[in-house]
Amino acid sequence: MGAVWSSTEDEREPLLSTTLQSDSSFVQPVSRVYNRRWLVLGLFSLLGFMQGMVWNTWGPIQNSAKLAYGFTSIDIAMLVLCGPVGFIPWFLFMWLMDKKGLRVTMMLSAFLMVVGTGLRSIPLTDLSVKKWLIHGGQLLNGLAGPTVMSAPPLLSTTWFAPDQRATATAVAALLSYLGAACSFLIGPLVVPAPNQTTLPHSSADMSIAHIRDRVQIVLYAEFGMVFLLFAAVVSYFPSRPPLPPSVAAASQRLSYRSSFCRLLSNFRFLMIALAYSVPLGILAGWSGVLDMILTPAKVSQVDAGWIGFWSTVGGCVVGIGVARFADSMRGMLKLILLLMFSGATLSSTWLTLTCLPDSGSHLPLTAATLYTSCILVGIFILSSVPMFFELFIETVYPVPEGITCGVVTFLSNLFTGALLFFLTFYHTDLSWLNWCLTGSCLFSLLLILLFRESYDRLYLDVFVSV
Repeated sequence: MGAVWSSTEDEREPLLSTTLQSDSSFVQPVSRVYNRRWLVLGLFSLLGFMQGMVWNTWGPIQNSAKLAYGFTSIDIAMLVLCGPVGFIPWFLFMWLMDKKGLRVTMMLSAFLMVVGTGLRSIPLTDLSVKKWLIHGGQLLNGLAGPTVMSAPPLLSTTWFAPDQRATATAVAALLSYLGAACSFLIGPLVVPAPNQTTLPHSSADMSIAHIRDRVQIVLYAEFGMVFLLFAAVVSYFPSRPPLPPSVAAASQRLSYRSSFCRLLSNFRFLMIALAYSVPLGILAGWSGVLDMILTPAKVSQVDAGWIGFWSTVGGCVVGIGVARFADSMRGMLKLILLLMFSGATLSSTWLTLTCLPDSGSHLPLTAATLYTSCILVGIFILSSVPMFFELFIETVYPVPEGITCGVVTFLSNLFTGALLFFLTFYHTDLSWLNWCLTGSCLFSLLLILLFRESYDRLYLDVFVSV
């Protein structure tokens, strides 16, 4: 189906010990798919949803936060930057996931989120202390990122049959982005935008106090939801099912050290890792400050929130649908990614030309063109995430899924951090962010075009298990 089967014969040998019967047929390990897999997937996805929502709390309401807490544009950028910074100790979480399993790693990540959201929601009148607690809480929430963004392929392989893996990966991976999208909607709807007109001093003080109270409601609500999820994870979240769902799930994997050696020496993996991490990393930073980017185009805080919401929701819905198609038509990951990034390059170019400063040579700027171009960018880039994850695992199998996706999500957040770092210096004219987004899509498209795909895990499940 368009796949290039390129692996050595030794790599294709089954890693499971099988016994040979007198009729020369192999006895495969007993496998079973459990109904509880949907509960496990639901808990993981909801935790990822809340991690994304907490991370993107401040970008959609940045104008209100500036008035209520005295934040600056640099403060907003630093709050968004806490997500990528949380990936600095990513290798510790990958080691924990590889050695102790998903349950221990999930409990630790959920605990960090509870403490982080709790710190942010402490009601204080001293704004200087409040700002430090908010920054600290955002950082603790960012430390949960390596788990919720890297573990979806491990969860899908551990619990789901081969014909459901891409769909499970899509749901687990994209719910984090959906949480960030909902913050675009909830934040501006709950927290009023600051009144741009001149108010008497007493009225201005009342407006600031009202905005601060509404922000506090959002912080309390997010803390409550994270606490309930933490309790659910502690009560029930097994590391693995009693019996594996497939041959690949039961097969032996490389050690922690051997996995990194395999990844760093695999040129094809490095190619596809850059094709994923550059556009996804830049998109994360771009969407985190979308309100600031669209302000020169006279787009209100609420309208910017709706644009960010629908662009991310579109990517999540299409991504799950495409993943379901990939489960039924296996071996077409490269073709799907080529189509996605062709569309991403065209739509991001359209957006960039639309938002150029007034020079008489750009495309007309209307609400329809702005909404359409932003939504298409989100659809094409975000829907590629589960396809990339599945392609990573197939390319470097038998490297453990958590380690593989931990490396690429770290690279993605590295590019997000670099983008936001430059934003702290160049925050007067933000049109350069749109150019970065367009260039990253074109760069990824070229790498995917040159990439030579292989499906070693699929070979084991489809052919060895027959």
